[in-house]
Amino acid sequence: MSRPRRTWLLPVSIVLALLLGLLPLPTLLQPLRPYWLGLAVAFWVIEEPDRAGLGFAFAMGVIGDLAFGGILGEQALRLTVMTFILQRFRAQVRFFPMAQQALVIGGLLVNDRVVSAAVHLMLDEPQLPWSYWWAPVLGMALWAPLFVLLDALRIGRRKS
Repeated sequence: MSRPRRTWLLPVSIVLALLLGLLPLPTLLQPLRPYWLGLAVAFWVIEEPDRAGLGFAFAMGVIGDLAFGGILGEQALRLTVMTFILQRFRAQVRFFPMAQQALVIGGLLVNDRVVSAAVHLMLDEPQLPWSYWWAPVLGMALWAPLFVLLDALRIGRRKS
């Protein structure tokens, strides 16, 4: 028995992630902004690998680069690296308890910061302040509610 696919949810979640990334925050809270686009892409790579792969991650990264106005290709590289690692360990991560999934996502978000720092170092761009390294911790904490929300919307109500 197959359930109807909600094809609208993937683009809507990506647009919402981009909007949350563009939402102005006070200067004090700016370093704590989670990488919403990375969290959304990670969810779709885990739950819908046929629709979200390396090409999807690269395209979303280019869109993110254009939307956020950073170094062109930086987010594309970051999301492609994250997706490659997630695809490699998807079978295990998918069946981890939620707390372990959150730890994996936290590790991927820290890795994302490392890739970003390496890109900035290679291009002689200014590095982010150390306070920005707290954002992966917040992203890890938000993983469980975000996953539950998107999964509930993806699956929908089951008919009895």
